Amino acid sequence: MKHRHSLWLLIVMSLLILQKTGHCEESSSVVKHQGLVYAEDSGAGNETRSLHLDLFVPMTSEPPPLVVWIHGGGWRNGSRRNPKLMEVTENGYALASLSYRFSKEAIFPAQVHDCKAAIRWLRANSNRYGYNAEWIAVAGSSAGGHLALLLGTSGDVTELEGEVGGNLKQSSSVQAVIDYFGPSDFVLRGKTQPERAYTNQSGSYALLGGKGGKVPEQMERLASPATYVSTDDPPLLIFHGTADKTVLLDQSDRMVELYDAVGLDVELIRLEGAGHGGKRFFEGNSLQKAILFLNAHRPD
Repeated sequence: MKHRHSLWLLIVMSLLILQKTGHCEESSSVVKHQGLVYAEDSGAGNETRSLHLDLFVPMTSEPPPLVVWIHGGGWRNGSRRNPKLMEVTENGYALASLSYRFSKEAIFPAQVHDCKAAIRWLRANSNRYGYNAEWIAVAGSSAGGHLALLLGTSGDVTELEGEVGGNLKQSSSVQAVIDYFGPSDFVLRGKTQPERAYTNQSGSYALLGGKGGKVPEQMERLASPATYVSTDDPPLLIFHGTADKTVLLDQSDRMVELYDAVGLDVELIRLEGAGHGGKRFFEGNSLQKAILFLNAHRPD
């Protein structure tokens, strides 16, 4: 009976730990921690909701550096599940994939506040989960690309830092950015793509609090990574399809122009004939270029 009681106590304790830390499993040489809570904040109606991330840590001789993936979906849908760039875990990197509040729950800057909260949490918990968070690369596609760009360019912007999730002594800065066809300049988008910028055809309209076919220019500038480009920004790799009609190529050209103007490291890879997304961006030659970029900028 004593043995049975001890076994039951161990099971209960294990369940309680999983409720607090998320689901953990080991697959081949990668340890997966799923559903980790990185912050709690208010959603629509001010109800409290938990913000989650999934973490994939390869078992390496030294703690691997970290890549953070931010999913797309027009800031109104999408999922952290099945993140792109999982292959980085086969190339000596840990990968985190995070959720963030959608525009129906809160408008900008809630989304970047959430992403910065996740970066701070990941730094605060690096020893616990066995990766190196001194150097963090961030990557994202479409809306996630926009948020990745913002993390790269707005490291010193108090208004975009927020206090979500605490860990405020930790830095939210990132050391490298990979952007897949993300918007970078909403003022420019209003000029070259007004049919998307000022209607519900694009998720940015709700994100920026648009009403009556208009978006305050102050919000457009506040949410634009282009607003914050400065000489201390991290190296940037951009992928964009030449046939993209959802986010025009001029959004990526704009970042190249601004980076070049202050002598920063930037490369734009144009995928000829590609539209807004697709496998071509995340496999084959494109995947190899992304890994080469990470390898070139990771610490020794």
